[in-house]
Amino acid sequence: MNPREQPLPNNENGKCMPFMIAGDKAFALSEHVLWPYPNRNLSIQQRIYNYRLTRAHLMVECAFCILANKWRIFHRPLDVTPQFCDSIVQACCILHNFVHLNNGFQLKYTLYESNFESILATGTRGNTKRKHVMDYFIMYFTSPHGAVPWQYDKVQFGI
Repeated sequence: MNPREQPLPNNENGKCMPFMIAGDKAFALSEHVLWPYPNRNLSIQQRIYNYRLTRAHLMVECAFCILANKWRIFHRPLDVTPQFCDSIVQACCILHNFVHLNNGFQLKYTLYESNFESILATGTRGNTKRKHVMDYFIMYFTSPHGAVPWQYDKVQFGI
C-alpha cells in the first residue's frame, strides 16, 4: 500500500484514496487539490460533496488562523525544507496544546483574519485522476460508510 493513500474512515474494504487538499478557487486544480463544484444545476450528491468539502476546508482554515495568531512564524512564507516545515508545524501544535492545557483557552488567540485571497493559483486545470477521486468521494459521502445524518438537511434547506 502506498503510504500516501489509505481507505476512507469506516470503509476498510474500500479503495485506497490519496491524501487530498480541500481547496477553493485560490488553489489550482491539480492531482491533490479538490474544489467544490460550481453552484449550477448540481445533483444532491454533488451538493453533499460541496458541503462536506467546504466544511473540511473551513475547519482547516480556522485551525490555521488560530495557530498563526499565536505563532507569528506563519505570517510569512516558510523558506525551509518540507521536512523542517513539518517539524515547525508539529512543534507549534505541541506548544499550542501545552499552553492551552496550562493557561486555559483565551478567545483573543482565535481572533485572526487570514489573507488567503493573495495566494495565486498555479498548475494545471484539468486532471482525470482528480475527477475519479472526486467521484469516489461523492459515492463515499452518500454511502452508509461516509454519510453524516445532517448532510441532507443542509443541502436541501441551505446551510
